[in-house]
Amino acid sequence: MSSTTGTADTSERVLCVDGRRPLSTETIAAVGAFCDRVEDLAGHGNATIHVSGVPEGSWAREVTVPLVNKWERVLRRLERLPATTIAVADGNCGGAALDALLTTDYRIATRSARLVVSVEDGATWPGMALYRLARYGASAAAIRRAVLFGTPVEAADALALQLVDELADDPVTAATTAEERAGAVSGTELAIRRQLLLDAPTTTFEEALGVHLAACDRALRRAAAVGARS
Repeated sequence: MSSTTGTADTSERVLCVDGRRPLSTETIAAVGAFCDRVEDLAGHGNATIHVSGVPEGSWAREVTVPLVNKWERVLRRLERLPATTIAVADGNCGGAALDALLTTDYRIATRSARLVVSVEDGATWPGMALYRLARYGASAAAIRRAVLFGTPVEAADALALQLVDELADDPVTAATTAEERAGAVSGTELAIRRQLLLDAPTTTFEEALGVHLAACDRALRRAAAVGARS
C-alpha cells in the first residue's frame, strides 16, 4: 500500500489500498503517513483513494485486537481529514479496501466492483465496516446478507443503497469530475460539516443545536472577515 506516482502535489494526495494484503503495522503506517501528507496541505486539494482486492487464505491468524484497534483509529482519522476524500473501487473490495472505501466522502465504482465483507473461520469479520454498512441501511436485504453471510454487494445494489455515489466506465474521468465538484468546501469547514452529518442520525435536536449554532457563528465570522477585506 503506497501513494501512486505522479507530480509532487498529486502523488501526495493519492493512496492505493490493496484488500488482498493482511492487516499489518505497515498497512496502518501507510495510511497514517497519507493522512499526515493530506493534513500538511492545509485543506488545499482533495484526496483520492484507490481500493480493490479481498483478503486471501486464513488472513486473520496473525491479527491481534490491539492491531485492529490501531487500524480502526487510523480509519477514523482518514474519515475526518480536512479534505474531500474520493474513492475509486474496482473489482472485489474487502478487508482493508472495504474499510477504507466506507470512510470516504464520494465513492466511485466500476461496474465490476463488488463490496465483500470478509469471512474468517466460517463467520464474517465483525469490524467497524459492519457498523458503517449498518448506518446506511441495516434493514436492506443486500446489507443484511453481506453482514450475516458474506454475500457480496454487487455494484448496482451498492449504488441503489447509496454505498457508492456513481458507477463509471471511466473512473479516472469520474474522479476528476468529482474533484471539480468538491472544490467549493475544504479544510476545517469541510471536516466540521462532515461531522455534523455523521452525528445527526444519533443526536437529538437539543443536543445538536449548540454545535450547529457554533458552526453558524464560525461561518458568519468568516463571511464578515471576507467582507471586510473586499
